[in-house]
Amino acid sequence: MTAIEDPGPLRPVTLADIAREAGTSASTASRALSGRGYVSDSVRDRLLAVADRLGYVPNASAQTLKQRTSRVVGVVVSALDNQFYAGLAAGVEQVLREANYQMVLLGDNSDAAEELAGVRTFVAMRTPGVIMTPVGAEASRLLLSHGAAVVEVDRRLSSAPCDAVVIDNERGGREATMHLIGLGHRRIALLGVATEWTTDAGRLKGYRTALRNARIPFDKRLVVRIPVRAPDTEARIEALLDTAAPTAVFAANNALAEQAWRVLRRRGLRIPGDVSLVGFDDVPWMEMVEPQITVVDQPTIELGRSAARLLLRRLHGGPSLAPEVDVLQPRLLVRGSTGAPPG
Repeated sequence: MTAIEDPGPLRPVTLADIAREAGTSASTASRALSGRGYVSDSVRDRLLAVADRLGYVPNASAQTLKQRTSRVVGVVVSALDNQFYAGLAAGVEQVLREANYQMVLLGDNSDAAEELAGVRTFVAMRTPGVIMTPVGAEASRLLLSHGAAVVEVDRRLSSAPCDAVVIDNERGGREATMHLIGLGHRRIALLGVATEWTTDAGRLKGYRTALRNARIPFDKRLVVRIPVRAPDTEARIEALLDTAAPTAVFAANNALAEQAWRVLRRRGLRIPGDVSLVGFDDVPWMEMVEPQITVVDQPTIELGRSAARLLLRRLHGGPSLAPEVDVLQPRLLVRGSTGAPPG
């Protein structure tokens, strides 16, 4: 049997190949395929047909070098496995697609070093702008120093002025806690994340404000702040139930709400008969369990859409525009997981 030689990778189709096949000059082919400059309709149609037949793909790197920028926007989120960030990215993509931009999505696992590595990649790509859920301040500073537009979304950490879109987290934390107080609860636990992020700080502040307004003493034993992706999160929730005996739990993000729900179910505690549960950020599983989970709902897709609109405004308006911060409002969705305290 005669061995078949591997021809190796195919050579990319070039503008010169298309021009030769269509019987035009390379400059005419360039104008037709880029949409810039005059080409008669018949010649453009012929060149586009040849390009499709040959499988032509524009060299984005060469275009970026020539134009000193690209139409690819970077998006950096904290966790690709969290449905909140999936919804946010979907909102970003909708607006960018309408404006003829594309996005490259990276996850940084809530790690500042991974976040910095990701934005360095975007700087190397000459990306004109980046939308990010920041973990630290350094990444934003690096992007801004290289002339890239930055929009922080969900939280604000940059020490340099930049555009941002956030939720009124203080209001969300306050309304969740007031709802539980209105049902008669006095021992309300808060599960939060041990960070300095504005999201967590705002939700804690809202919780404390609601307690103060109701003249309920703040008990630090009822507040558990857990490091991001801590392996012992459920053990910490177990300890909270054992030592502080809350009648209600306010979990300040959807991941903590799920882990609290698992612990309560595993211990055989009735929701809400023994312990009421409120989450933050409505995700599909919360309507799939019985009882459904009361939650502070964020307009997640609109967060992404608003961030993309701010970025496009900055790209088209230039650096002289004053930074803009959009604050979107959450809403409390009352479902079956909250009720009066036992006894």
